[in-house]
Amino acid sequence: MKIAVVGATGMVGEVMLKVLAERQFPITELLLVASERSVGKKIPFNGKEHTVIGLADAVAKKPQIAIFSAGGDTSLEWAPKFAEVGTKVIDNSSAWRMDATKKLVVPEINAHTLTAKDHIIANPNCSTIQLVMVLAPLHKKYQMKRVVVSTYQSVSGTGVKAVQQLENEIAGTQGEMAYPYPIAKNALPHCDVFLENGYTKEEMKLAREPQKILDDRSFSISATAVRIPTAGGHSESVNVAFENDFELNEVRGILNDAPGVTVQDNPDTNTYPMPIYAHDKDEVFVGRIRRDETQRNTLNMWIVADNLRKGAATNAVQIAEYLLNEKLV
Repeated sequence: MKIAVVGATGMVGEVMLKVLAERQFPITELLLVASERSVGKKIPFNGKEHTVIGLADAVAKKPQIAIFSAGGDTSLEWAPKFAEVGTKVIDNSSAWRMDATKKLVVPEINAHTLTAKDHIIANPNCSTIQLVMVLAPLHKKYQMKRVVVSTYQSVSGTGVKAVQQLENEIAGTQGEMAYPYPIAKNALPHCDVFLENGYTKEEMKLAREPQKILDDRSFSISATAVRIPTAGGHSESVNVAFENDFELNEVRGILNDAPGVTVQDNPDTNTYPMPIYAHDKDEVFVGRIRRDETQRNTLNMWIVADNLRKGAATNAVQIAEYLLNEKLV
């Protein structure tokens, strides 16, 4: 099994290598791929050093699977070139997510829709993944009508430059700015670029991607995405109105049984999800589960996950595992 990791020198690329090693993905040849300025660098993996190669060289080697985390422009240009030589591409950028001809996959929810004909597969937005992991089993039981979500997203979602900005500000040193304002001791209601409708691109991803993943347009989502000064882990305050009523114990039971979801919900012991505890874990954590007392059939929840793992790298590797297990590659 020849695997290419495109964007191997980036934050998500590094986590992808870690996840591939942890999950003992069966690799016979690993191709570490990055931009021209990184070609020739040495990166360790499973006790051996690997030399970074360029995209053209990687395509020529015809890997069975290429996991991309190198930005939308790179994916738009190079994913089709890999697909042309028979490679299955799993792309972590936003380039293909809303393309009607491409599947948008969270393995626990809709991996069964994948076929041998799917050569470019989109990995959803990090905030979307943790949201749908919790919403999907509840939607199946109670039928969602409307979701209002406010996110509290870590700077690692922006990248290395943003993490460095936060570290510089905490240390009181001057440095390059990833954001238009300081992030330490602050909260920026500004994730990604603003669109004509006044929402950011991140907010519209949260509104549209779950509908595609669940293949259902019967519910609507309104989002506000906020960047906060945490180094890792995204949190979400979620309010869900259902068609049908629910019992809180039944809700907790459904979520307890959902693959990849862990319920942390005991106010008596101050037990609830937090980014500090989600760090380096693959589960999606949910707590603060309570009825909205202002309107019928409505639920409040707090959802937390490691955005670099289940929100990106782990989800992509799980897709690769599904392709392998189902002999689709």
